[in-house]
Amino acid sequence: MTNANPCEQMIKKTIQTRNLQMAYHEAGEGPLVVLLHGFPELGSTWRHQIKALAEVGYRAIAPDQRGYGGTDAPLKVEAYSILDLVGDVIALLDALMAEQAVVVGHDWGAPIAWATALLRQDRVRAVVGLSIPTGPRSSAPPIELMRKNAGDDYYMVQFQKPGLADARLALNVRESLLRGRYSASGDVPEDQRWVPTDGGFFDTSVLPGPAEIPDWLDSDHLDDLTENFERTGFTGGLNWYRNLDRNWRLMAPFDGMKILPPALFMTGERDLDFLGNRGMIKRLKAFVPNLRETIIMPGAGHWLGEERPEEVNSALLKFLSEL
Repeated sequence: MTNANPCEQMIKKTIQTRNLQMAYHEAGEGPLVVLLHGFPELGSTWRHQIKALAEVGYRAIAPDQRGYGGTDAPLKVEAYSILDLVGDVIALLDALMAEQAVVVGHDWGAPIAWATALLRQDRVRAVVGLSIPTGPRSSAPPIELMRKNAGDDYYMVQFQKPGLADARLALNVRESLLRGRYSASGDVPEDQRWVPTDGGFFDTSVLPGPAEIPDWLDSDHLDDLTENFERTGFTGGLNWYRNLDRNWRLMAPFDGMKILPPALFMTGERDLDFLGNRGMIKRLKAFVPNLRETIIMPGAGHWLGEERPEEVNSALLKFLSEL
């Protein structure tokens, strides 16, 4: 393990929780902020936020979540339900002997952050969501609705087929990661933007590639992502999607409950999730009554914490300072 100034370098650690050996990146001392990544990301994706938080007196921890990186990856698909993932956050707090934390999530990490704040309000001091808002329970199982409204080629429907996306993503891991991230960023020209109904998030033959690695991604981080996903594969992360209908059933008893901790939401103006969720974002305060602010960043795409680190850090630190 490397000893380093937490304001200069993240430290990679592992910890045994109740059910998992969990890897995480850490920097700083002070009130705890837990940062939850999405797909296909790792704890190190929060590198800009970890350092910024440490510099002003917070203890920032970004785990590789269940099925990712250095954290255990259970074999059974059903081991990746939303209750398991929320349980991992609470088990991490317990292992760290922390009573509470601010929980921040991006992409798939955002639904886990929202659900943790809903189900364990005693442990969540505040919650921050990036890219994905929360909202009402759908009228039918999500995959059924996706098939009806967007067809069988919609990427989340494609992800349900065991082994298909797993194999396609793994054909050329570096190229899959680079093209997937570029095509959903604010950098991609409008006519090259990824179309979710093409099922092409894992098909490098249809995704545009940048002339060079974007500055916001940086080659060292891309190398780290590539090494990890070449070693682990993508099945762990894809299993989160394969629990969407199961999650719909599991969360039924909590329908109508509100998320009460103070909250912040951020998204990019060119994020496809923003374009698809504008109505839900407008109604977010109905489900999160203590929502302090919704920030929509012009020109930014899906990878908000990397594409616009200074703006995200500024908004996050302002929100934390006012708690």
